[in-house]
Amino acid sequence: MRSLRPRRRRVGVAGVVLVLLVTLFGLLLGRLGQLQLVQGPQLARAAVTVNTRTVTEQALRGRILDRTGAPLVDNTFDTVVTVQRSVLVSADDGGRDLVTRVATALGLPFERLWGKTMLCGTQGAPAAPACFNGSPYVPIPVATDVDARRALTLLEQPEKFPGVGVLAAPARSYPRPAGALAPHVLGWVARASADEVTGSDGRIGAEDAVGRSGLEAQYDGVLRGTNGATVVAIDPRGIVTSTVSSTPPVPGRDVVTHLDSRLQARTEAALSRAVASARSQKLRADTGAAVVLDVTNGAVVAAASYPSYDPDVFSGGISSTDLARLDDERSGTPLRSRLTAEAFPPASTFKVISVPAAVNAGAALRGTYDCSPNLSVGGRLFNNYESRGYGPIDLHKALVVSCDTVFYRLAYAAWLEQGGLAAPVTAADPFVSMAKAFGLGQRTGIDLPGEAAGRVPDRAWKEQYWAATRSETCKRAASGYPEIARTDRARADYLKRLAAENCTAGYQYRAGDAVNFSIGQGDTAVTILQMAGVYAAIANGGTLWQPQLASAYRSPSGTTAIPPKRVGTVPLRPDVAAYVRAALADVTRPGGSAGTAFKGFPQDRYPVAGKTGTGEVFGKQATAWFAGYGPTTKPKYAVVVVVGQGGSGSKVAAPAVRQIFDAILALGL
Repeated sequence: MRSLRPRRRRVGVAGVVLVLLVTLFGLLLGRLGQLQLVQGPQLARAAVTVNTRTVTEQALRGRILDRTGAPLVDNTFDTVVTVQRSVLVSADDGGRDLVTRVATALGLPFERLWGKTMLCGTQGAPAAPACFNGSPYVPIPVATDVDARRALTLLEQPEKFPGVGVLAAPARSYPRPAGALAPHVLGWVARASADEVTGSDGRIGAEDAVGRSGLEAQYDGVLRGTNGATVVAIDPRGIVTSTVSSTPPVPGRDVVTHLDSRLQARTEAALSRAVASARSQKLRADTGAAVVLDVTNGAVVAAASYPSYDPDVFSGGISSTDLARLDDERSGTPLRSRLTAEAFPPASTFKVISVPAAVNAGAALRGTYDCSPNLSVGGRLFNNYESRGYGPIDLHKALVVSCDTVFYRLAYAAWLEQGGLAAPVTAADPFVSMAKAFGLGQRTGIDLPGEAAGRVPDRAWKEQYWAATRSETCKRAASGYPEIARTDRARADYLKRLAAENCTAGYQYRAGDAVNFSIGQGDTAVTILQMAGVYAAIANGGTLWQPQLASAYRSPSGTTAIPPKRVGTVPLRPDVAAYVRAALADVTRPGGSAGTAFKGFPQDRYPVAGKTGTGEVFGKQATAWFAGYGPTTKPKYAVVVVVGQGGSGSKVAAPAVRQIFDAILALGL
């Protein structure tokens, strides 16, 4: 009997194990059923999500071309070295040692690479684009346009350069056809910021370049194109097993401009020579611009700004040192476009507006006026600046010799007619009305970002400016200008007297304001594009065209033209317009204020008209202007040059315009 008990125990244990196995098997079958029948679709979707990756294929950015199709901005591929952000963050020193080793291996300065490791806007980061303006979730491109052989040596030593990668990325190149640079017109690009990526609804990727200035910014959406995307399946090892879907990238469209690269190069050279000429006369000549505008449609054929810079400085990533230099006032802020962002006093180039304004106010077009050496207005003596006294002359000669006092008298008479100091803010001023009709005081609408509106200082502006500055003006009336008095007592005393006067009566539109306005002085400020538009309208009979750089979009599927845009018609009497044109034609001939500059020019086959201007700026040297057009027989181009602190318009700006017209003739344009 005892021998049977152990056997029963073994059978009992086996039974329990069997029951457990059956139970577990049943639970397993139930779970499998649940997974297959209930949760199957959901888990299948999750598996696809977890086991796929999306690879973005960058769209090639469109080019920027000149009028003949020659590329001003093209594409190339740069070798880029990247570093994983996680590697930097996990390092005790924030990754400084790693970045130092990478910089040494590449032969690049440490500060250039280190600046790129910092997200733009964070504490200690340099200004964009020297910082990293991209997504914090992608590898950081610390060095661009590096030597490929050096870069590949980093990959061969992963233990020394952990988290470092190398890739080929599209980049902008500048072929310089005929030597043309045009950096202020073309602009530059930088990697998209995190905000741009998240706010673009998928249109902009973390690796995309985005236009930051010039045509690159204006037509960014046209140039950028659409990225492609390939979804691939991967196994647990991260190996690609198949392609789930693929959408090819759509390249950006090319932007064709009206620019003629040959004339652009010669315009840049003429502007540089004008600056050099002014400096040889001991003048500062710190800023300048030149533009060639087609008077028949507003096309910008050439445009230059000074000081300039080499756009290649942005290729491969700009260093914080180079960026600071380009944006430094001491070096003239080369990044700032004097074509669009800076306004100057127009000086005597404004007189083509004052003649029709005076006639509208009642002056006789063919009358005689006194060109005295000076004129006393409101207790202040106003002198001729560019001209001597000529006695009684007509308006034709007043333009040719640029006699200020003739225009002083005309403006003073109109000011008195409006009611003088007692005139209301809303009083109609023929000089102000004509200036606004020519487009001054408002943006031209050129297809470039950052355009200034300039300033037409009428009664309303004077009152608004006084209200906005009265508090500071009154403080200065009491305290004076001790910081200026330390080096210039006379100037400090003058400024204090002016502050005292403006503190109580700065809102008044005085006679002095009116006479200064008539010769483009005082608070009047215009851009070079505005003055080009004025002279184009004089040349073509009164039509204002919107200045336009781009002429078309081009892609493999075809070309889309951008039509010219007519923005207004100046109320210019035909007889007055003809009278002004005749006078301007004599300015460039012997006896005219620009006669010397155009000596020897073939006026018989290509007659040119224009006007000099020498703008006075308090505390600075004079601004040199020349605005003209040609040929007078069938006007085609308006050409304008301005040099800030360049002195005489006839000696500095007019010769530059002459050189540009020489180029137009030589090129057969």
